[in-house]
Amino acid sequence: MAQSICIGTRGSPLALAQAHMVRAALTAKNAGAIEIVVIRTSGDRIQDRPLSEAGGKGLFTKEIEEALLAGTIDLAVHSAKDMPTLLPDGLMLAACLPREDVRDAFISRGAPSLRDLPQGAAVGTASLRRQAMVKRLRPDVSTVVLRGNVETRLRKLETGEVDATLLALAGLKRLGLADKATALLDVQEFLPAVGQGAITIEARENDERTRALLAKIDHADTSARDEPYGEPARCGSARRRCRCGTETSRAGQFLFLTCACSSRGPNPMQRAPPKHCARVDTRCWSRRCSRCSRSRRNLPVPTMAC
Repeated sequence: MAQSICIGTRGSPLALAQAHMVRAALTAKNAGAIEIVVIRTSGDRIQDRPLSEAGGKGLFTKEIEEALLAGTIDLAVHSAKDMPTLLPDGLMLAACLPREDVRDAFISRGAPSLRDLPQGAAVGTASLRRQAMVKRLRPDVSTVVLRGNVETRLRKLETGEVDATLLALAGLKRLGLADKATALLDVQEFLPAVGQGAITIEARENDERTRALLAKIDHADTSARDEPYGEPARCGSARRRCRCGTETSRAGQFLFLTCACSSRGPNPMQRAPPKHCARVDTRCWSRRCSRCSRSRRNLPVPTMAC
């Protein structure tokens, strides 16, 4: 009898939807019995303050990665934008599903767009990047921390805690809630988060069986685009307060990356022009990671002025 596969995931509706997408993809490749294991993370437990004050993005992955290293689960499903820049020793990003729409959605009870919000309106978001982008476009509105899963934040908007909020369109689509979006923000004006829209799958470097299965469902273009994203995120990793927004475009065998990083000065977002960051061939960043069993942090990464 074939050994079953255990998928580790957070327990939010969006995280479970993404885990089920991975299970369906593996089932289509005859991967055998697959179990989904829900793991409660520190990021799920901490609701009284911004995660940037408690430890950063790694709080959404810490307990899941501990279970992966312990062998309790065989692979972990994450939103790529929730991944910390550096991975623990022994783990690697083994595959990605096809990337969804990377745009942010503006959602409001009254205003048709971010630009139409009244002066002094409250925009709820816990994302430092979104706060900085909002302030760049609308310095006259306020930003307040709004924590919780997608449904919780939508409920807080409906009860009047804030006048508007911002959510990833990809998550809304995966939950069947795309109709909640009031307007979609153009990536040229409102850059998405590092890895936004991508589902990434983490595995143990020495688990050849699981890696071979994941290679069958890996979307090469998404993996190729996802790997260069790590460098702009590195700029804030030491403080765990990264405010980067990024977007890649592809021209033939090359990827170009546009990056904006915030400061605490009068100009909250500083945007760098598109810059060549990686050649996409059979040795692209993610495939080198998979083929030579090295985690992302051990790969050479291109230098970008962001």
